[in-house]
Amino acid sequence: MNEKGLLNFLLEYITPERKAKFEAVLSKRTRHLTIVLEDIFQPQNASAVLRSCDLTGVQDVHIIENNYNYDINPDVVVGSTKWLSLYKYNEQKFNTRQAFEALRSKGYRIIAASPHQEGYTPETLPLDKPIALVFGTEKTGLSEYALQQADGFVRIPMVGFTESFNISVSAALLLYTLSKRLHNSKLHWQLSATEKDELLLQWCRNTIKRVEVLEETFRKRFG
Repeated sequence: MNEKGLLNFLLEYITPERKAKFEAVLSKRTRHLTIVLEDIFQPQNASAVLRSCDLTGVQDVHIIENNYNYDINPDVVVGSTKWLSLYKYNEQKFNTRQAFEALRSKGYRIIAASPHQEGYTPETLPLDKPIALVFGTEKTGLSEYALQQADGFVRIPMVGFTESFNISVSAALLLYTLSKRLHNSKLHWQLSATEKDELLLQWCRNTIKRVEVLEETFRKRFG
C-alpha cells in the first residue's frame, strides 16, 4: 500500500487545528531517549511513567515482563498510550537480556536508574549517544543482570530522610531534565521525516472514527 498516499488521504479528515497539534508534537518527539521498565508490577506507577514520556516527547517505551505483566491503568495514562510506541518483552522466563540486546543493536547505551549506585546525575549524564533509561521494580529495584550489564548509572541527588523517589517521580524528574538538555543541545535528537510520517499515520488511525472504512475506500480508489 502507498502509505504516503494513505497518510495524505486521511489527513483530509483531520481538522486543521488537530493537524497543527500533531505537527507541533512531532517536532519535539525523540528516540534519542527511551525508557525501559523492568518488571514493574504496580500499574499506576508504570502508567504514570508513560504519561511523563508523552509529555516530555519520549516516543518509545520498552516493557520487560519477567515475573509480572503490565496492565495499563486508563485512569492514569489519560489516553497517552495511543501516542506512544510500546515494545513488550515477554516470550521467555527472563526477558531482560533480550531487551538489552535489542536496544544495543539500535545503538543505545543502557543507563540504570538507581539511588544505590554511584554514577551520573541528570545534569551530568552524557547525551552524545542514544540513552535507554532502565527502571526496576518498586520493592527490589533492578535485577542483578540489569545492574551488571548496565553501561552506567544515574541517580537523583536527595537531601531528605526518605530513601528514594518512587519510580514515576524519578522518571518524570529525569525525563524533564534530560529532554530539556536535549532541546538546548546541538545534537540531532529529532525524528527523521520518515519516522514522523509513520507516527502521523498511526495517530490518524488512532484518532479518526471508523478509519477502517476510509482505508478501504482508499484501497478501492488507488489500489
